[in-house]
Amino acid sequence: MAVNGYTGSKDAYLKRLSRIEGQVRGIARMVDEDTYCIDILTQVSAVTKALQAVSLGLLEDHISHCVVEAAAESEEAKDAKVREAADAIARLVRS
Repeated sequence: MAVNGYTGSKDAYLKRLSRIEGQVRGIARMVDEDTYCIDILTQVSAVTKALQAVSLGLLEDHISHCVVEAAAESEEAKDAKVREAADAIARLVRS
């Protein structure tokens, strides 16, 4: 089984994602309770920033582990992992 770059931080990521999940449930509750729009949007912004932080951490882990490991393997493997990372960055920027 391959080891992912984030494996050493897995518990921290799971804790952060659990917190984000709670925030999303809170937003749903706010909508259900007819909370003021701007207050809901503020919470949506906070969740978005939290998810972006997770994404950036995972991307950093990917580059420092998976891309570096592929570079040691071969030029072709490195190029594939760099392309994969660039594609992921492009998706993050578009979102």
